[in-house]
Amino acid sequence: MAKINGNEIRPGNILEHDGGLWIAVKTDHVKPGKGGAFAQVELKNIRDGRKLNERFRSADKVERVRLEQKDQQFLYQQEDMLVFMDAETFEQIELPADILGDRRPFLQDGMTVTIEYHEAEALSAALPEKVICEIAETEPVVKGQTAANSFKPATLDNGVRVMVPPFVGAGERIVVNTETFEYVERA
Repeated sequence: MAKINGNEIRPGNILEHDGGLWIAVKTDHVKPGKGGAFAQVELKNIRDGRKLNERFRSADKVERVRLEQKDQQFLYQQEDMLVFMDAETFEQIELPADILGDRRPFLQDGMTVTIEYHEAEALSAALPEKVICEIAETEPVVKGQTAANSFKPATLDNGVRVMVPPFVGAGERIVVNTETFEYVERA
């Protein structure tokens, strides 16, 4: 692991601090009128979600952690555990279903998911940015409703509600952004 100075911390960096793994959410470099400059860093614990505000002087050394990313294929769900397989070694791992949070409904059979590891522990899982879903139900097209920015609610085959343009109907396949839960385009 690499040690970095306190003033080199950037948002998104993962640090080992106070015996835990923390992600830097926000950094603010402060130069007070009296005394030395420091970085005011907002940290979030990766494992339990606790937040912490910490001051790091430029002389402070912090342990920066690099996470190993592996693409793994989703196989099936067993109770509240998701089973993934490494495409290279064919090794299977089980992760709790809540590792995906509210993006869980977008997980599809055979989908490749990027899982981040620290040593042998899986810390997070990221779905592809865009997935194809089918619209289960939506309101019918209203004639004359062709305003540029008009949207109507639709329910996808996975139960998620999104806003779609008026020309999209039930049974059509669309591309949805898994980060923002927004309609992107027709599939």
